[in-house]
Parts: sequence; structure tokens; C-alpha cells
Amino acid sequence: MKKTLLLLLFGFHSSFLFSQSIDSKKLLQHIEFLSSDELAGRKPLSEGSFAARRYILEELTSYPNVEPLYPDFTQRFSFVSGRDLKKYEDAANLVAFIPGSSSRKVIVISAHYDHVGIGRPNAAGDSIFNGADDNASGTAALITLAEYFSKNRPTHSMMFVALDAEELGLRGAKALVDDFPYPLEQILLNVNMDMVSRSDKNELYASGTFHNPHLKPILEKVAVGSDPKLLLGHDIPGTGSDDWTKSSDHGAFFDKKVPHLYFGVEDHEDYHKPSDEFENIQPEFYIKAVNLILKCILALDSELYNEK
Repeated sequence: MKKTLLLLLFGFHSSFLFSQSIDSKKLLQHIEFLSSDELAGRKPLSEGSFAARRYILEELTSYPNVEPLYPDFTQRFSFVSGRDLKKYEDAANLVAFIPGSSSRKVIVISAHYDHVGIGRPNAAGDSIFNGADDNASGTAALITLAEYFSKNRPTHSMMFVALDAEELGLRGAKALVDDFPYPLEQILLNVNMDMVSRSDKNELYASGTFHNPHLKPILEKVAVGSDPKLLLGHDIPGTGSDDWTKSSDHGAFFDKKVPHLYFGVEDHEDYHKPSDEFENIQPEFYIKAVNLILKCILALDSELYNEK
């Protein structure tokens, strides 16, 4: 009887929650600024990267019920790039924490805010790699989801992390898991977003259920009739580049045996090109995709707590 009542209550509660949505206007404002020429491709430690940091921190720290876990909401770290042997000092992950209502477990929601900066000009003479989809889209989604959960308290605590230096070898994510403020066993799940703003097929992938099968039925429920189509996959070992398990920052969590889900789209013609600009995202798809990610997080937050 008690279990049946809980299920009924969860059905009502989730239906109510699922009627909620993110602020689509702010979402588009965030991605437009983060992918603007003004930020010059957001290469780590560039002026554009510093401008992105200021923007993200100003947004995250303006929301109610948000707490710091590192001084000034910033986890600083240094590393030597294996690509150019350059030492990067004072790289920065931006971390905002929202306490949960009923659980000490933490859901870490992540997206990298860096890109590759300025490179070789294309035929049109454009040398700025704006990185609108990769990954201003995930960062803008992160900011928008943080605002949502700051006003709609989750069951589990949530950590919203804008990660630096993903393009240089997942450096920010590795720094985070190596200097995490809690035991890693306290992380319920990492939800990573990287490239979520365009898909000609109207498809959004959630990768990771092969390694975390307990998450699959939760996502399958959300996927029924979803727009865009929520697909599970790109996580089968031995499939080469089709396996996304270590393709973005969630790979650092995977290496530490922390459950993960990665939301993203398949590569498109503008991937890692100057043409990955705000004008080439698909706003309608993007807004729907972020709302779908929100639905997934709400379902995970509720059902993973009910399973305990």
C-alpha cells in the first residue's frame, strides 16, 4: 500500500514537474554571447576565456540558493598541454552548488566553456572558431538549468560545473575529480552536455546507459513521444569513434567509476570550424533539447531517490 501510494504520488509529482520548462529567451542570449566574436573562441587563459568566466560567474552567483564549494566559486588548476607543451596556469572551473532537499548524494551537471580560439582562416577569411555548438550550447544550457533548479529545489544536491580546457585533454574535468570537495562515492551521477544545439535529424543522444544500465528504464520513459527524439547509444566498447564514452568531460568521471550520462548530437559539417557560429544553431531544436534534458534530470532526481 505504501509503495503504491509513493508511485501514485511520484506520478503526480513528475507530471507537475515535467510541465515546467527553462527560460528559452535567456538560453539563447547566453549562447549568443558565449559564441560571439568578442570572446574570440574562448581558448583557455585568453581574454575571451576570461570574459566567458566573468559572464558565467555573474549569472551563476546571481541565482538564489546557490552556494560556493571553492573560493569565489572557482576551482583553479594548472597543467602542461601535451599538444604544444605549453604550461597553462590559473585555468578555472566554475562551480555552483545547490543543496538538495532530501539526499546527501550529488548530481554533477557539467559542460565545458572553452573552445580552440583563433586558427587558420577559412575561404571566407574567418579565423575565429566561435564554438557555438561546441560548447557554448552546453554551457548556456548549464547556466539555464542552474537557474531553474535554484528556484525549484531538487531532491539530490546538484553541482553545476562550467569546465575549462576540455579541448586540451579534459583537463578541467580531471582536475575536478582529482580535487573533488566530497568523496567521489557521494556522486550519484555526472550529467555532461557537449554539443546540444543542432540536429538535422531532430535527434538528441544520451550516451552512457550501456555502462549504467540502471539508468536506461528511466530515460526510456522520458523518451516516449519526446521531441526531439531521445536516443540511447554511442557507448558500446570496441566501436571506435562511434563510442562516445571518453569523448568529452564525462570521460574523467568514467575513469573514476562514477556513473555518467552524456547528452549530445552527432557531428555536423561545422564541427571544429569557424562556421560553428550562433547563426548556424537551430534555436527551436536547441530549446526543445534543453527542455528534454531538464525532463531527464527531473526523472533521474526523483526515481533514483525512490529506488533507495
